[in-house]
Amino acid sequence: MDKLTRNDLYSLEQYAEVRPEFRAQIIAHKKDRHVRVGPVATLYFEDRRTIQYQIQEMLRIERIFEAEAIEEELEAYNPLIPEGSNWKATFMIEEPDVDRRHRLLAGLIGIEDRVWVSVEGYEPVYAIADEDLERNTEEKTSAVHFLRFELTLPMVEAARNGAAINVGIDHENYSHRVEPVDDNIHKSLIADLD
Repeated sequence: MDKLTRNDLYSLEQYAEVRPEFRAQIIAHKKDRHVRVGPVATLYFEDRRTIQYQIQEMLRIERIFEAEAIEEELEAYNPLIPEGSNWKATFMIEEPDVDRRHRLLAGLIGIEDRVWVSVEGYEPVYAIADEDLERNTEEKTSAVHFLRFELTLPMVEAARNGAAINVGIDHENYSHRVEPVDDNIHKSLIADLD
């Protein structure tokens, strides 16, 4: 997928006008791009549209309109766009209760390295996690991680030809899998493999 440039973005004024419709489209689009893995973990698979939305929202919230600052946002978010032979995802551990979340995160150190995807007929591919910065401490993991799953060409071809896509986590304190992902998710992920 092509990376985003300033020419792909709305100005703040334009975005204010199109935001309600654009936001509704993105919410509908994201329904086909997330996989819940067990009771508290979710993978939100990113693509060019989801990242454009993230950037537009950051520009809006921060009131960013200067070219240099927009380029900084593009530089920060463009690496989250898949590149044709990989999937990229925001991995979230979602526990609303603060005390339970703190205990949960303390027991899940390293979980981001134990998240995997697989294409039917091939070994699981474990995530390359948090390339931007370390998100763990000695006491706990972060509730949010950024993951990249690199596929081989035979895996890409198999997935395109209908092989099932599976997702899982095999951490010692959290082991769950989704085999296979729903058809709508499968179709959406195949679109990332160009």
